[in-house]
Amino acid sequence: MKIVDLKCAVIGKNPIVRVVTDQGISGYGEVESYKPYLKPHILHFRDALIGEDPTNVERVMLRIRQRGAFKPWGSAVSAIEMALWDVAGKAAGLPVYKLLGGKVRDHVRVYNGSLRVPLGGYDPEHYAADAKRQMALPQGFTMIKQAIGFHSPMKREVPDFYYGSPQKSVYHGALDSGLMTERGMKHVIACVAAMKEVLGDGVGLALDCGPGWTVPDAIRFARAVEEFNLLWLEDLITGDYVPYVNADVYREVTRATSTPIHTGEQIYLRQNFKALIEGHAVNVVGPDPCDVGGIAELKWIAEYANLHGILMAPHGTGNGLLGLAALVQVSATLPHNFIAFEYPSGDPAWWYDIVDGLPDPIVQKGMIEVWDRPGMGVDINPERAQRYLLPEDAAFFD
Repeated sequence: MKIVDLKCAVIGKNPIVRVVTDQGISGYGEVESYKPYLKPHILHFRDALIGEDPTNVERVMLRIRQRGAFKPWGSAVSAIEMALWDVAGKAAGLPVYKLLGGKVRDHVRVYNGSLRVPLGGYDPEHYAADAKRQMALPQGFTMIKQAIGFHSPMKREVPDFYYGSPQKSVYHGALDSGLMTERGMKHVIACVAAMKEVLGDGVGLALDCGPGWTVPDAIRFARAVEEFNLLWLEDLITGDYVPYVNADVYREVTRATSTPIHTGEQIYLRQNFKALIEGHAVNVVGPDPCDVGGIAELKWIAEYANLHGILMAPHGTGNGLLGLAALVQVSATLPHNFIAFEYPSGDPAWWYDIVDGLPDPIVQKGMIEVWDRPGMGVDINPERAQRYLLPEDAAFFD
């Protein structure tokens, strides 16, 4: 089997990769919805892939892996990797999890990070109301994640939140940072308390915090919320689009508190997790398969983290329905340090009409049953998807 073409179309908000073979099998991968500008970057790899056997996934990846980088630039390589696994599974007539070593679990747990609505404000009562909304979702999530602090408009909307001025930016995930005021710290803690009052001990709460916190504030906050038994505090120091790790700084925070500390969504490749894992700098790592280099890369990191007693909770909020399928396949194979992955949803909602193979409902009681169809187990329906293609992508399914 040989690769005869590499195509990319922006469908809705997500760049979609299609690896085309000479045997009529195509594999698909998806880039996070915030990165439509990556289409040319993906297509740049076309000449490196033509003529290669897509079922030799690692050999193909060696041709392009060094051309990626921290979020967002690893996404192009990652989406191609997932499309290759999709081809390999379809060619073998096996679900991808079989090619990754087989299932450890029949159901994978997910936490809600994508089914969000505007809060209406950033006071404790608004966070409490949203916690109640999330508890009522039909998916029955047993874990939810809420954006707070520097990862939310709170930094702009709460008066005198910190000693600094938040900057306007055209870019998603712009970094603001500074020392918090006493008023700001009390406000964040009150919002956490309000959510836990609603959630009780039946639904776990994780907080997407930054990046942007100073080390003293991160330690003060982590200690102040110890009584709430949070799942984790995510990206306090670095994360999102920050192109470095700062493992030594994270270690200072982690050693100062019993609240679990989490990071990793922006990191590209296993090598850049070494310091976090070997130095026990965090309690939980959360690579995103659409940024880290793909699903095999994520599995390698999970295995290495497990050797060091570190937990795994993959990121994935904007990865769409193809990204969801990839997360299901790889999470089924991860060791027992796997907690849950962040549930991606279809956005716009018509995505659910153009992807075949998903169960209905997808999530029940916070869990997804691992499916057994070949490849990633889902496919885009060309006839139904054609109407959503841009004119320049009209030949994407040809």
